[in-house]
Amino acid sequence: MRSQISDDITFRKLEILLAYMEGGNLNAAARMLDISAVSVHRALHSLEEGMRCQLFSLQGRNLIPNEAAQVLADVSREVVRLMADGIAATRSAAGYSADHLKIGSLYSLTTGVIPEIIIGIKLRKQELETELLLGSNADLLHKLKGNVIDAALMALPDPDPDIESIPLFEDEVFFAAPANSPYAHMPDVDLRECANEKFVCLKDGFVTFTGFQEAFRIAGFTPSIVTRVGDIFSLMNLVGAGIGYTLLPGRVRHAFGDKVQLIPLKGEYPIRQTIGLNFLRVRERDPNLLALAAVCRMLKHQPA
Repeated sequence: MRSQISDDITFRKLEILLAYMEGGNLNAAARMLDISAVSVHRALHSLEEGMRCQLFSLQGRNLIPNEAAQVLADVSREVVRLMADGIAATRSAAGYSADHLKIGSLYSLTTGVIPEIIIGIKLRKQELETELLLGSNADLLHKLKGNVIDAALMALPDPDPDIESIPLFEDEVFFAAPANSPYAHMPDVDLRECANEKFVCLKDGFVTFTGFQEAFRIAGFTPSIVTRVGDIFSLMNLVGAGIGYTLLPGRVRHAFGDKVQLIPLKGEYPIRQTIGLNFLRVRERDPNLLALAAVCRMLKHQPA
């Protein structure tokens, strides 16, 4: 169906009209919208052309709105309000919310990074309610692409044109042993000397498990795995109880006090994780995500 509305009539121009009607002159409208008085004048003139009727009369340098301008302003208030409500409803149906932010996170980030980020968000946007969902890297990436979460704090995924990633810090992976282990006070550990030991690990999909696999590939043997678990804190409990050894990122060093010791791996095992903020590129102008990104950048390069 052919539109009967001129291309000269836009929501932005209607907003400028409303600002002019409220402010009473070009300069006041320009200040309200943070644009130039020339832009206001140009928009009002364009509206007249689009309406194909006179909206203002000129008295000196002032534009005086006539009855037609008053009618258009009354209609514009309703149209702009209705469109704003429609945009909010559309965003809500798509999983976006102006006052609610769903953040996905790795379990290991809840001991330091996540609390700081939530506090930072509250300081910037007190009205914003945050919801935290925990999972593996693979799980969080799936939720992010499905709009189940708004952003994910996790290891950076492989390059993806749909995802914007902001690196925050790099974390080294260590050999984890109980405090009474013969490895606990060694300066470093060569995994090749651990071929007869028992190990525990995370399930597939966790970035720490990916590093675990890579380290043992370099060591040249398949470790004897006693059990696999679904979160890093259960894994640390098993290590602390002496069930088996594992590999852990440095950011969890203080989570279990002195029960679990993290010992550096020898130099030939360069296993590191790059942790960052990730969100869909189509939402890069979302005000909530801009606030979250600003908070995260303040933490950038800080140890977890």
